[in-house]
Amino acid sequence: MSTKKESTIESEAMPAAETNLRRGVYLIPNLLTTSALFSGFFAIIASINGDFEKACIAIFVAQLLDGADGRVARMTHTQSEFGAQYDSMSDLVAFGLAPALLAYLWSLSGLGQTGWVLAFIFAAGGALRLARFNVQISKVDKKYFVGLPSPAGAAVIWSIIWSMEAFGVSGSQLSWLMAVLVPLVGVMMVSPIRYFSFKDISAQRRVPFLALLAVVLVLAFVALDPPRVLLGFSLTYAFHGPILELVRFIGRKKKQETSS
Repeated sequence: MSTKKESTIESEAMPAAETNLRRGVYLIPNLLTTSALFSGFFAIIASINGDFEKACIAIFVAQLLDGADGRVARMTHTQSEFGAQYDSMSDLVAFGLAPALLAYLWSLSGLGQTGWVLAFIFAAGGALRLARFNVQISKVDKKYFVGLPSPAGAAVIWSIIWSMEAFGVSGSQLSWLMAVLVPLVGVMMVSPIRYFSFKDISAQRRVPFLALLAVVLVLAFVALDPPRVLLGFSLTYAFHGPILELVRFIGRKKKQETSS
């Protein structure tokens, strides 16, 4: 009897699997995700070869592609469970492993075993952050991320390294700073601190003309000095979450004092 039931379940599951295989995947968003994965992999190769500036730029390109694939999928109504899971795998490489290896080879390798442990904390933080995001995606307010997003965490690492390379500062000179910053960013990614997601900004909505002018000015500002301007943006975003949480905490304390 159980054998018949098992065979029935298998026969029902097989056509569904075959249908999914025939249906295939959406090309454009998954092509963008593949490009982001390629950029992350290229960043790893560039870091191993000691070309740290190229590695930083590759992770930055991966961020741009990662931001585009989700928006393209939503705009074209081509979201899929496969795309969501594939995006997470790509993010783990581009924003977890690539920046961790970049930080280790640029600076932390001089600290011996301690250095790779600190780099691993960042990589593990990125993996845990992505796993928690996948689990909580339908349970949290879409206006906020819980914990520092992994692309933003990676941006803190690569923007510092790119800026220091532009200044001519070597990683060995800043090993003490990276020894604190790299694991700190890893912990921030799995923290309960909320960050603005900007997902409520839609490309299909009308915006004031001044908003378009502001975007043009930001792009011009970035073009003047990409490493340092992007460093400023990444640090501002990374630390705006803790600052806002502190403001909310102070506000709650004041309310409790006035009510009592």
